[in-house]
Amino acid sequence: MKPHLHMPEHLHLPDKQEREKLGLRSIATFEAIKGVLVLAVGFGVWKLRHRDIDEFVDRLVQFLHLNPGGHLSNIFFKAAERVNDRNLMLVAIGALIYSLIRFAEAYGLWRARAWAEWFALISGTIYVPFEIHALMHHPNPIKWAILLINIGIVLYMAKLRVEAVRRRQHRAGLVGAVKESFKQ
Repeated sequence: MKPHLHMPEHLHLPDKQEREKLGLRSIATFEAIKGVLVLAVGFGVWKLRHRDIDEFVDRLVQFLHLNPGGHLSNIFFKAAERVNDRNLMLVAIGALIYSLIRFAEAYGLWRARAWAEWFALISGTIYVPFEIHALMHHPNPIKWAILLINIGIVLYMAKLRVEAVRRRQHRAGLVGAVKESFKQ
């Protein structure tokens, strides 16, 4: 007689549904964090309205310990020349809209909604060419990480959607077989 091994409750291996839920909730958390970060940037941009942008850029260059006559500092100063209150407001509104979209996606993924899985798949796929383009021009570890995370999310969402279609087809086949058995 084989001895029965009992695994403590806290050490059980997650089943497929639990792993799927954990995956979706991890991605939902990632999307919510992106939403929070963009919202924070949006509020920061909003606060710059009606302020002296040149003074802000001077302080930013000092804070980042950049050479005031250097190339990167020059980029900041040139960008500040084109900034006006209307542009700042548009950027802030864009950040708000983007954040709301990320929060909606995060909610849908947390609740395992099919529409959110489709949305994550499509939006993630749309970003890939832009991320590759950015990497081709200025490669760095952060851009590589973003691309790899995004590809991982896209592949995971594609896997979930394919499995959902297979489950639906399997259920339809079972229903058809049951209906057929009642006809006989």
